[in-house]
Amino acid sequence: MRCPFCLAKETRVIETRETGEEITRRRRECLKCKKRFTTYEKIENFSLRVIKKDGSRELFDKEKLRRGILKACEKRPLTQEDIDTIIDSIERTLRKKHSPEVKSSAIGNLVMKHLKKLDSVAYIRFASVYRAFQDIGEFEKEVRLLKTHNNTKSLKKTKRGGL
Repeated sequence: MRCPFCLAKETRVIETRETGEEITRRRRECLKCKKRFTTYEKIENFSLRVIKKDGSRELFDKEKLRRGILKACEKRPLTQEDIDTIIDSIERTLRKKHSPEVKSSAIGNLVMKHLKKLDSVAYIRFASVYRAFQDIGEFEKEVRLLKTHNNTKSLKKTKRGGL
């Protein structure tokens, strides 16, 4: 690491701190001019490619994922932090698979899994677009399944003593 002040090659690390996921902050001191500076290290991730329904491939776009989730969560009581947590969790899950390609259906299923836990209305909105409901019957069926899921979840909480 070169000193940004005198361009000397010899520096020493004074302090190391993890600042977030996969980012390391290092406080350094130049051995020549004795000035201190900070560097950040981030792991370079491999590029993820998404295999779409038609078989075409495109680079994974975190912002495209964000836009889809934001649309489903419009006028819902979810915070930006909730949405960021969903996006980060999905990306982390995809990268843990160690495969450079992932089907768009896998991403959609992960989004629905997270939204189902957080907000039923956002989940139904996303599912209706993602699954391309053709008629009101498909929509009603999904709402019934969601109600059953939520009732089961409520019963489990009641049995454990929570509400």
